[in-house]
Amino acid sequence: MATPDTPTPLTASAPAAADGNTMSRGLTLLFAIAGGTAVANLYWAQPLLDFIGRDLHASIASAGWLVTATQIGYAAGALLLVPLGDVLDRRRFIPGMMLCTALALIACALAPSIGVLLAAATLLGLTTVSGQLLTPLAGDLADDTDRGRVVGTVVSGLLIGILTSRTISGLIADAAGWRAIYFAAAAVSVAFALLLRRAIPPLAPKVHLPYPQLLTSVWQVIRQERAVRWTLFLGGTAFGVFTMFWTALTFLLSAQPFSYSVSAIGLFGLIGLAGALAARHAGRLHDRGRSMPATGWGWAAIAASFAVATFAGRSVAGIIAVVVLLDIAVQGVNILNQTRLFAVAPQARSRLNTAFVTCNFLGGAVGSAAASALWAVGGWKAVTLTGAGLACVGLLVWALGSRGPLLPEQNH
Repeated sequence: MATPDTPTPLTASAPAAADGNTMSRGLTLLFAIAGGTAVANLYWAQPLLDFIGRDLHASIASAGWLVTATQIGYAAGALLLVPLGDVLDRRRFIPGMMLCTALALIACALAPSIGVLLAAATLLGLTTVSGQLLTPLAGDLADDTDRGRVVGTVVSGLLIGILTSRTISGLIADAAGWRAIYFAAAAVSVAFALLLRRAIPPLAPKVHLPYPQLLTSVWQVIRQERAVRWTLFLGGTAFGVFTMFWTALTFLLSAQPFSYSVSAIGLFGLIGLAGALAARHAGRLHDRGRSMPATGWGWAAIAASFAVATFAGRSVAGIIAVVVLLDIAVQGVNILNQTRLFAVAPQARSRLNTAFVTCNFLGGAVGSAAASALWAVGGWKAVTLTGAGLACVGLLVWALGSRGPLLPEQNH
């Protein structure tokens, strides 16, 4: 296995690092908000599955594939488009992708059938990669001693976008129908494209590689670095159980004894904000050299969340407690994983982020599909028991992997 100091194909082909001290607090906040609005596009449909299914005369199972289709498209976009952040002018590339997202959102809003909406949702996922381009860019612009905090803040913005998307979607759908949220999101995407075109500082491409070689270099570092494979597995598993929980929660709250409206279901996303805000401090733990033990505690908390959820399916207070604990745990683990990966090869952060996001959202697609299948078989308990089992697997993999030398705690 290559050690963190051993040149990999990613670092060997790259010029000197371009890290600097240009990531101001204002720019960090803009990146966080813009990234959050971008990633929210993946989740507008999640609390509206029953609503959309009835409007388009489709079953809830068919509507449930909207989340899966969007995540599959997102994984493809992360794989095929995010690596270009290392070779293109991101001041033009990121706003350009946001404009493409706006077109996909309009296609979703105008979809006349569930089949067309599934295709448009896949295209939406494919183009909604701006947040995953902004995250490594933030890492490039931040100081070494402050990178964990900066990346943690930007990633927390993405997480807050995921969580608030459910609330915003439910409220707008109740007031103006589910199509209105896609039209509104398209307008927001255009606005942030214009803002970022002015705010992103000039930054030359970090490496010059043909596109096929650019994609190949991602797999080279995965193959050579055991630590990267370990982190990608943990990330994909954590995001898979997270998406499985939230998809199943929509089914739970739509059915008896709750029978909540889409806006009420969306409000549960606001509960998760406490978790996202708390998880923001995970980046500081990385800066202080405590990334590895904090990751273990995060996995223990994920397992505990699903254990409690198994018995809390009829208690609103219990569900709220689970949402808070699970969000703190999963988001903290996510930030720690991502920040550690950025320490492997500073000149290839977009490509490392490609591997990370692709694995995460493939895991998310499997998780959302599993939620539908498990719900049909055994309802809430089938979902939560499976989540608890997967969390125990993640905890075991963390324990086995953390025994040997892995990634540097920080890149000073």
